[in-house]
Amino acid sequence: MSALSALFPDLAPPSVDAVAHSDRLRDLIADRIAAAGGWIPFDAYMDLALYAPGLGYYAGGSRKFGVDGDFVTAPEISDLFGRTLARQVAEVLAITGGDVLELGPGTGRLAATLLAELARLGHPPRRYLLLDVSADLRDRQRQHINASVPGEAHRAEWIDALPASFEGLILANEVLDALPVSLVSRRDDGLQERGVSLADGSFVWAGRPLAAGPVRDRAEALAFPSPYDTEFCPRAEALVRALAGSLTAGALLFVDYGFGRREYYHPQRDRGTLVCHYRHRMHDDPFVLPGLQDITAHVDFTAVAEAGVAAGLRFAGYTTQANFLVNCGIAQLLSEVPAAHASAYLPLASQAQKLMSPSEMGELFKVVALSRGVDAPLLGFTRGDLSRLL
Repeated sequence: MSALSALFPDLAPPSVDAVAHSDRLRDLIADRIAAAGGWIPFDAYMDLALYAPGLGYYAGGSRKFGVDGDFVTAPEISDLFGRTLARQVAEVLAITGGDVLELGPGTGRLAATLLAELARLGHPPRRYLLLDVSADLRDRQRQHINASVPGEAHRAEWIDALPASFEGLILANEVLDALPVSLVSRRDDGLQERGVSLADGSFVWAGRPLAAGPVRDRAEALAFPSPYDTEFCPRAEALVRALAGSLTAGALLFVDYGFGRREYYHPQRDRGTLVCHYRHRMHDDPFVLPGLQDITAHVDFTAVAEAGVAAGLRFAGYTTQANFLVNCGIAQLLSEVPAAHASAYLPLASQAQKLMSPSEMGELFKVVALSRGVDAPLLGFTRGDLSRLL
């Protein structure tokens, strides 16, 4: 029985082509482990599993988002998400002018929704820039935008790297959770960095003493109990610093699932937050079908805010997704459809419930904003401030 069959016996096995794709990536990772002397840190494994050119989960051609993929994001649940978010984008564009830059645009549905709604609100961006590592996803994004908003599609431009300078709003919806993380364990004999080795041709966990550096400094400062497993994401902080270096005026807006540092590294969260997604099932084995499953970890929003402030940005807000959407007017958008028209209203109400319910996305997902040259309070954070939890 395969590892996948053992995890989910009710799922149909992947296709022969999909397995062959995964095997090619597995061989690549095995070669990297051998070249490194038999061990690589987990963040290097995760980087290859997700982003190896042509083979990694986000760099390959498999369908990732929506009902036919492995998970569903807020823009795929409902256009209410993008239409509501557009009010916050419009506010920033009204102050700064400029463009919108979306990182990891997925299927392009959020981009299309924002372009349509911003035009309706009278605040279209000069350009809507999309930065994605996947050629396959770029093609899907282009097709969706051209089909959905042909009158605004001329504003969409695909870029390969961050611009040297940028004015406007930079948006990252469920991007930080997909950045490779360093895994750290505390045991009675000290701090270990978890990594990956090979045994009988299979990937296995293997630890080494955690080297001196920022991750060790932070782990020691947090004084974890033993035993304790967790993760750190220096790449998220590096991304925030890079975005801050590009932003001349405007705001950064991150939407993702996670916690402030005290909650993230609570003594009872002793198994970390690393999870994998395959066909809408969650599990904790990152070595199953590399290249065919997503690997994610929750976001330490304190680290994100600190990185932005240290890079010269203003901390502009932190709240739940539910609070943010209410502040930006999702109730007003929902009220545009009369409740008496049940066939139209009830699906929208159900979608709004998924976006805002505490048992769905409403509380686990957070929104954090950092700004430069935008000093007025941002619309999405007028009520429900949670900065005390950072």
